[in-house]
Amino acid sequence: MTKEPIKKIESGGGKVSPDKAGVAVFRSLDEIPAGFGPTVAAVGNFDGVHLGHRAILAAAAVEARNTGARSVAITFDPHPEQFLRPARAPRLITPLPERLRLLGETGIDAALVLTFDAALARLSPREFVQRTLIAALGVRAMHEGQNFRFGHGAVAGVRELAAFGEEFGFAVHVQDAVRVHGLDVSSSAVRTLVSAGDIRRARWMLGRPFAVLSTPASGRGIGTRQLVPTVNLAQYDGLLPAFGVYATRLKVAGRAFQAVTNVGNRPTFGEPSFAVESHILDFEPVELGENTSVKLEFLLRLRGEQKWPSPEALKAQIFKDVARAKRYFRLSGAIRA
Repeated sequence: MTKEPIKKIESGGGKVSPDKAGVAVFRSLDEIPAGFGPTVAAVGNFDGVHLGHRAILAAAAVEARNTGARSVAITFDPHPEQFLRPARAPRLITPLPERLRLLGETGIDAALVLTFDAALARLSPREFVQRTLIAALGVRAMHEGQNFRFGHGAVAGVRELAAFGEEFGFAVHVQDAVRVHGLDVSSSAVRTLVSAGDIRRARWMLGRPFAVLSTPASGRGIGTRQLVPTVNLAQYDGLLPAFGVYATRLKVAGRAFQAVTNVGNRPTFGEPSFAVESHILDFEPVELGENTSVKLEFLLRLRGEQKWPSPEALKAQIFKDVARAKRYFRLSGAIRA
């Protein structure tokens, strides 16, 4: 469910313009105008903004629209695990700007991005409800998934949230897990699938191709215009698919190209050197500098990474990879769009 981007949000406290994501974004409780509520809200990391997230947020948006309230997605930056347990924190499916853009597509009115730090981590469930949901947002209803946890040590869940709702006067709607092809949709499931190279099932859960948003790698002779059909991505801290070769779509400078992308260490040529390297199949010269935004969508896994006995053997395999990718694009219609 989508709607036109918000032009402005007005209240007694002033005006809030939409973020580039097309949705009004508050970066702290202090930025929320006085009298902003009543609201219908959902709290979560929303990493990936997958079909489960979209179902929750769409329901919140519908209720808000039907009751004259505003719908708000409350999320965190950094991801709580990155603050609490950085060594074990998951690689993110979507960086924050892309997460906000995708949140805006769900039909919500605003996103509240709370900095996850020691002060926020110490808040008890009651303190979080009172400060954020009641005082700042005037929440009248909450929409959450069954596994929602909040408060210091994640001690509270939907049962405790419902109890707070009875005390403070807001409804709590718990959404069933979304299932696709017999699989429960979750961010952790998406990460597991992508990490295994199963981008087909990951696409089922996301409702769109898994994508990486980055910039071209530096130090490779990139000038103001790309004249060769190969693009290497800069070092990337987010989630990447398993090592291997993929049919991909590379979006840059308002254009989309069919490509074959290798993710891995390129072991055939001696010392391993990790790269995400895309060879454009339908290449045309394009403006491409080191700060140019590049979106790489992974569409089909062609094969895993292998060490070939010689550069000639690798070259023969590359021809096979390209032929299979072109056949995929031809049959799927996955051309420039």
